[in-house]
Amino acid sequence: MMAYNRKESLGKSAVDLIQDGMVVGLGTGSTVKYLIKYLGNRVKEGLDILGIPTSHQTELLSIQAGIPLTTLWKHPSVDIAIDGADQVDQMLNCVKGQGAAHTREKIMAYSANRFVVIVDESKMVGVLNCPVPLEVLPYALKLVEMQVTKLGGVPRLRTAREKDGPVITDNGNFVLDVDFGEIFNPKELGGQLSQIVGAIGHGIFTNADEVHIGREGRVEILKKSCHMA
Repeated sequence: MMAYNRKESLGKSAVDLIQDGMVVGLGTGSTVKYLIKYLGNRVKEGLDILGIPTSHQTELLSIQAGIPLTTLWKHPSVDIAIDGADQVDQMLNCVKGQGAAHTREKIMAYSANRFVVIVDESKMVGVLNCPVPLEVLPYALKLVEMQVTKLGGVPRLRTAREKDGPVITDNGNFVLDVDFGEIFNPKELGGQLSQIVGAIGHGIFTNADEVHIGREGRVEILKKSCHMA
């Protein structure tokens, strides 16, 4: 089974987590778009929910799918948030932010009573090792670059593919992709990154309640309670 089929299976199965009356945080990315597709179908069949998107892209897809939307201003407590990830380790720590929406995604993850990550099996690793995205105020770019270098990181300003210049987030900021090599203590590094003035959000997530993994012909579920020392 090809990777995109596993993503579609994940999106379809994740819809079963959503029940009538729920407020649902909708993440961003290639796997979540399938969730939105199938959730839209369920809404058309009568499922009564409200969605909160984490990006303009997710908002557009949700509107096209017919999902009624709300905001965290109106519904600050979210029943469930479902999102993808770039990498996930065996303790369910994640790196997110390839879509440059990680700051809003993290706000959503911490607003939710249940945070579920859905990923293709290729995203599972023994140790996190991909670059960590940081959303950075443009005014603070050089300051943040110096600070992450002191932490042992190698920063690179993310540039846009469809326009000249840097990627601009939905919040109007830049993105630094910082290579730390192997990340043996994600929580500690995340805490250090959170202290950097001018960096308003980093891509290390340590609060996933469960991870749904798309494997050949099946979805495997890992829960935090089963993977904590």
